[in-house]
Amino acid sequence: MKLTLRLLFSITFYIFFTNTQANAQGCVAIRSTGGLCTMDEHPDSTNTNSSWLLNSNNRYFRSYKHFIGTQEQKQRIAQGTNVINHSYTQDLTLTRIFNNRWSFAVDVPILDNSRSSLYEHGGKERLSTHSFGLGDIRLTAYAWLLNPAKARKGNIQVGLGLKLPTGNYNYQDYFYHTGANDTRTLGPVDQSIQLGDGGTGITTEINAYYNFTHQFGLYGGFYYLISPREQNGISTSRGSAPSPKAVANGSDVMSVPDQIMIRGGASYGVGKFDFSAGVRYECLPVKDLIGGSNGFRRPGYIISAEPGVTYRLKSLSIYAFVPVALKRDRTQSVPDKLTTQQTGVYTQGDAAFADYAVNVGVTFKFK
Repeated sequence: MKLTLRLLFSITFYIFFTNTQANAQGCVAIRSTGGLCTMDEHPDSTNTNSSWLLNSNNRYFRSYKHFIGTQEQKQRIAQGTNVINHSYTQDLTLTRIFNNRWSFAVDVPILDNSRSSLYEHGGKERLSTHSFGLGDIRLTAYAWLLNPAKARKGNIQVGLGLKLPTGNYNYQDYFYHTGANDTRTLGPVDQSIQLGDGGTGITTEINAYYNFTHQFGLYGGFYYLISPREQNGISTSRGSAPSPKAVANGSDVMSVPDQIMIRGGASYGVGKFDFSAGVRYECLPVKDLIGGSNGFRRPGYIISAEPGVTYRLKSLSIYAFVPVALKRDRTQSVPDKLTTQQTGVYTQGDAAFADYAVNVGVTFKFK
């Protein structure tokens, strides 16, 4: 039984990202709208007592490579015109385990982001904007579908929750207009470094595992954030007047997009260590499942290889996961399609992606 519990750890203590935000890694960030992780305990069939889990997850990435579709715009780095985002998220998740089947989690993310560019500051000097503070909090209820006392080799966990609009989605900083008459304008920072999206979302999750032996098993996870709100009313013009083109295609106001993550892989336990190797798919879709999809967003997806390792003690676990991008694709947005229809010229915007993300954390279990 102990070996089985070790195998389950990497499934149930770490599930996405990159956010979220989101951001996945970069301007199409699956942002940390609650860490996008399942922090529930494994279904210990011998445990009928309630307990608590406290998880601290740290996520960092640097996005700087621009893509249109799957084509990297290498000239942007060579010319120094690329956008560079640094994104750091501290996720604190408190989980109440009621018994071996039911649990409830509250996730509180703290974000620290910066974004440097030329085009946002007059085009002559690279300057930065920043954001820092509370992100969008998640509340989630989890249940194991099968009785852990009988389903010893495998089980399926489902989760249903709410993402609350607690993060500031109108965070502002100064944009500098370098030139003969240097000026600055206070305005909303770019969507990729906003602390929240302004929408109340519905989160759905499915997590599953199957053990072939006491040491080797498979795991999988699915996460979907449903965002019924179409736009949050925040301007994308950085404190200036929006362009006629942006008004015409609807990209003058920020969209509130859905988010998707799928993970799957294998885990192997050796002593107190769990080693895992998997594939991670993170997507900000072009169109939402519910509601409209207009407004400014940078849709796209990342497919990553995701190695991980966990070291587990009696009531303390330490883990590290590093998804490395294999494929990055910035897809055509709704405003891109509208512009294509209006002008007759195919239009597709770009987005900056990261090469990898770093996720490290620690989990405490207590009564």
